[in-house]
Amino acid sequence: MNKKPRILIIAPLPPPVHGSAMVSQYIRESAVLNEAFQMDFVNLSTSRRMDEIGKRNPRKLIRFIGAYAQVFSKLMTRRYDLCYLAITCHGIGFLKDAPFVWLCKLFRRKVVIHQHNKGMANDVHRWPYRWLLPLTYRHTSVILLSWRLYPDVSQVVRREQVHICANGIGNSACACMDKRVIPHILFLSNLMVSKGIFVLLDACKMLKDKGYTFVCHIVGGETKEITRVRFEEEVCNRGLQGIVLYHGPRYGEEKWRFFHEADLFVHPTLDDCFPLTILEAMSFGLPVVATSEGAIPDMIADGVTGFLCNRENVCSLVNAIEKLLNDKGLRKQMGDKACCRYKERYTLEAFEKNFQEILSDILN
Repeated sequence: MNKKPRILIIAPLPPPVHGSAMVSQYIRESAVLNEAFQMDFVNLSTSRRMDEIGKRNPRKLIRFIGAYAQVFSKLMTRRYDLCYLAITCHGIGFLKDAPFVWLCKLFRRKVVIHQHNKGMANDVHRWPYRWLLPLTYRHTSVILLSWRLYPDVSQVVRREQVHICANGIGNSACACMDKRVIPHILFLSNLMVSKGIFVLLDACKMLKDKGYTFVCHIVGGETKEITRVRFEEEVCNRGLQGIVLYHGPRYGEEKWRFFHEADLFVHPTLDDCFPLTILEAMSFGLPVVATSEGAIPDMIADGVTGFLCNRENVCSLVNAIEKLLNDKGLRKQMGDKACCRYKERYTLEAFEKNFQEILSDILN
């Protein structure tokens, strides 16, 4: 019997809940991948809540040292065929995560970096990134979520280093419930300026002023950047009380209920790669309105499964939402096609198959 390849997975795990952490959890819980590989996990996340991200905290330093010690101990005591890392590629996050790559290289292990974020192009000419980025990514394999994201890393990573693996999720619902008379808009993300939350509030105000009747549900955790208090002040300042409703973070069945009851999903992000929330909306048969950030144009067929709008452009967002508010039949038609697109391309099974093939290819 052939021995399973042993892989050390160094990646963020929830909590807090965000895209990269959820993909790591899918990998950890995958029966397919556990059958193919012997995987050991080290949690790369030093924050345990969204509002800890970006804050200095002695406990975060202790967690970092603990994770680094775990990796060192595992590399000392076990022979790994591959080290897999999901790291931040820019800013302070890169400076925190890169030493884990260097340690794996020091032990002469094969390294694959799974890139769930972007921003490398903004740092590549700045000190110390201009020499730390090439040092970190040299002699590695790199998994990108789409070729659309390659320009961000192209000054550091060669095309022959790259493998493409789109995200996938396992929750396929697609069964439509009878919707309310008043359309319900859903936004699901942690409260961050970069997710376009204030652009959405401005769009809601414009829609209200035009005479539209709707409810917009905001589901997601508060952050250091935007607390519940600040968000509710922004809602009040725009006169959107009773129209925009903030529910905080929701998980499991509570979260799925919002998708079931929504009529359309809006994600006006300013900076994103491959949002899992869009896949979740598609799996529930919802039309999606989103910006053309990252790999989103791969996910949404513009004018077919939803609408793509311009980044930080309130009028563009309003025009797209209006089309769906005005036409219930269009919402149903686009939602059905979004669900089909999800089933064809973005299931968890498709992700597992592609991911396994990539790791096997790197190992060979």
